[in-house]
Amino acid sequence: MKFAHLRAEGQSTPRLAVVVAEAAIFLDEIMAEAPRDLQDLIEQGDEGLAAVREAVDAGLAAGAGLTPVSELRHSSAVLRPAQVIAIGANYAAHASELKLRSETAMTIFSLWPNSLAAHGATTTWPGDLATQVDYEAELGVIIGKPARGVQARDALDYVWGYTVVNDITARDIQFSEAQWSRCKSFDGFTPTGPVVVTADEIPDPQDLWLTTNLDGRILQDASTNEMVRSVADIIEYLSRSATVPPGTLISTGSPGGAGYSRNPQVFLRDGSTVTVTIEGIGSLTTHCRVI
Repeated sequence: MKFAHLRAEGQSTPRLAVVVAEAAIFLDEIMAEAPRDLQDLIEQGDEGLAAVREAVDAGLAAGAGLTPVSELRHSSAVLRPAQVIAIGANYAAHASELKLRSETAMTIFSLWPNSLAAHGATTTWPGDLATQVDYEAELGVIIGKPARGVQARDALDYVWGYTVVNDITARDIQFSEAQWSRCKSFDGFTPTGPVVVTADEIPDPQDLWLTTNLDGRILQDASTNEMVRSVADIIEYLSRSATVPPGTLISTGSPGGAGYSRNPQVFLRDGSTVTVTIEGIGSLTTHCRVI
């Protein structure tokens, strides 16, 4: 199933919907006690998801109303994640082009929740603060149940679903500070979406193709099988030291092709449009404005 937080034009509060063939069925229209958002649904566990499946099947059979997604506006695919964890230097090509090491201990940092943004939204940043703003296509992994001491062989059983992430980064700040959270956590620097796809629809997260299209140019074009550490390895590593709670979003790293490493360099600029696509999930578009 594909889930999205959607709202009609003029509405301020998004509603959780299931997306079927480019149309949305809102759960609060077919369920007496519908989950208010994705985090609520995840916390309801397997029973909650089963109830949603049953309600959607019954609603579609009864001719429940479907609204074309093109007539709606997206909110972030994840709204209240328990936490947002990012993995750095997880593709050898990207690590090399940024002169980072990927063979040592895993690079882990947090993204601030204010950075979450929607598919189709406009991300702004102060031009006097950051001039080297870069794109990073990443597979987002959403944890479905508490993960503590998980072995890699069992790790995918803890995944609730997957989404697309653009880990937008102010490189000039990244390389001037000892930590990476602030440079990646400007308002709107973590677009997610357009949907979250349940794990049963992605048999192998290491067999997905990622692309980044910036203003009509394909600048990243790679497979998740190029990760230095797989999704399962990441979950095992994180869960060794702390419980990873349900709803946690893990951004798993970006392949080569970043704008910072190109000659000449390519950065997001005022008026840019960047679209990150992952097969089996969808395309996440962000518009850019420098203020």
